[in-house]
Amino acid sequence: MTLTVTETDGGIVVTGASYGLEVQAEQPRAVLRDADGKVWTELSLLAGLDLVGGRDESYDLAPARVVERTDRAVELVVASTSSLWEHKAVHVRCTAGELEVWATVSGRRADTGATARLAEVTMLGGRAVLPNGAGGTFRSAIRFASLFSPTPTEPVHVVRPSTAGASLGVVGDAEPGRLHGIFSPPPLCWAVGDRLAEDATDVPAGRWWGVSFCAPVDELTMTAVRYAPLDGGFLLRLDYEGHTVVGDRFRTPTLVLRPAATPWQALTDYRDDLVARGLAPSPPAPGPDWWAEPIFCGWGAQCARIAALKVEPAGAADGLIGAATAATAAHLARQDVYDEFLAILDKGGLDPGTIVIDDRWQAAYGTGDVDLDHWPDLRGWIAARHAEGRKVLLWWKAWDPQGLPVEECVTDPLGRPVAVDVANPAYRARLRRIVTELLGPDGLDADGFKVDFTQRSPSGESLRAAEGPWGIAALHTLLATMTEAAKAAKPDALMVTHTPHPSFGDVCDMVRLNDVLERDNAGDPVHVVEQLRFRFGVADSSLPGHLVDTDQWPMPDRASWRAYVEAQAALGPLAVPALYYLESIDGSGEELTADDLGLVARTWAAYRSGRGTA
Repeated sequence: MTLTVTETDGGIVVTGASYGLEVQAEQPRAVLRDADGKVWTELSLLAGLDLVGGRDESYDLAPARVVERTDRAVELVVASTSSLWEHKAVHVRCTAGELEVWATVSGRRADTGATARLAEVTMLGGRAVLPNGAGGTFRSAIRFASLFSPTPTEPVHVVRPSTAGASLGVVGDAEPGRLHGIFSPPPLCWAVGDRLAEDATDVPAGRWWGVSFCAPVDELTMTAVRYAPLDGGFLLRLDYEGHTVVGDRFRTPTLVLRPAATPWQALTDYRDDLVARGLAPSPPAPGPDWWAEPIFCGWGAQCARIAALKVEPAGAADGLIGAATAATAAHLARQDVYDEFLAILDKGGLDPGTIVIDDRWQAAYGTGDVDLDHWPDLRGWIAARHAEGRKVLLWWKAWDPQGLPVEECVTDPLGRPVAVDVANPAYRARLRRIVTELLGPDGLDADGFKVDFTQRSPSGESLRAAEGPWGIAALHTLLATMTEAAKAAKPDALMVTHTPHPSFGDVCDMVRLNDVLERDNAGDPVHVVEQLRFRFGVADSSLPGHLVDTDQWPMPDRASWRAYVEAQAALGPLAVPALYYLESIDGSGEELTADDLGLVARTWAAYRSGRGTA
């Protein structure tokens, strides 16, 4: 592979097989071109590592210099003086096919306090005072048209203009500007392209570059990474929120830039890169046959029953299914109601291999104690399903502290619990006991979990928790604790999560595509099948070999639901059909007929035939 380096008075020129990088001598910038000479960006070779109570600012910047050079790679460094750090540098490592960028700091200045806590990191830009007197925040140049984001958002816009921001992480909900937690975490990989999309789910042809973060999962202690554009420039922000203690030295995650034929290739390359670096597991061996059996999840049917009672108008202002409907629907996670659901399934000729008992079978979310008013004999009910040849998954609300002692919780400044504290060994021990009780033969003997609300990861500089993992790393710790206990209690236990980051492949057996969204930037509906295909593409590229729970909630109307049912079966053998509706559609109130359930039966038969299990 070709890699050439030329040093001149004007700077350093690196030429790889698919790009050229011109590092300027007079200022910390580097022009990035593709093999055809198109300029994609002028990279700012600045970074900022802010501490709680202190903002990082670079000055006295040195020209880029070559610190290592081989036939396969060259590493450049831009050193600077910092307001917080005695030594600070931005590193650029070039190989024939890609660039890597990271920052290092060491030696905190005396006035930063005894314990340094990282607040925010900026990469490809930051605050500085340049030799020419210019000061403030500097950014990399936007010379590309669009940005592909691998996480579903509301409004739906898979490929957005390069002037629109994007966030990838483990924090989100349905509030404005926060509905990007459908995957939590998604792959930390964007793709920038040279063409605009035609609609909300269009992924245009053209040229692309992948932009991704690589680091061990236990070092991903940020809650989110954000693409932050402004007036023709951008930088990347990493939110650490003061919960990462920095010692005498710190290195940021590595940012990798590489050309890609499509955004899907960018995701595949990202995953392959993580695997090659030992930062993500290899594709899994096939799991037990029952994992791939069609799923019935009771949540949609619960919501449809409540909507039929007209507790609130269908299509309320806060979404297809309003908050009151969802909250009330949780009261229908009852043994008698699920028996009625099973009777409808049997009458319709439907035989799901897995039943998911959804929100909420628990007396308290945090404890895992069964609500005996709703489920007087959950162990017996699960045993009856086993006798039928079926498996049962329990819906689990991640992070919820309800019912737990405050000592095992993340708290706000007033001491009120806001989340479980996975950095606390006492909570992790409790979680292992809960999982063992729910899945073990001496307990409920359930078969696994559908883990929800991973986007409710604790977030906030003012929050108080034990010293330990935060952000993405904390979520991995939570799921690893559950997974280890689940497999110990029942080796074939199934863990279903909406965490398609490649490094979560060891704590996720099946990727759930999660709740369907509604509208694009113009306020127009986005078809549910288009959303299904996009999400499956992300999961399949990021966690190849993993089964995918195709989900099915919420649905706007019967026609959309039927189209979704047919599309589920057409995605291939890894796409597990999930049925949420039996009697009516919550979004429109339309009743389902015998023909509708017959459609489900036919698609399930085709799916099983394709897997050779019919």
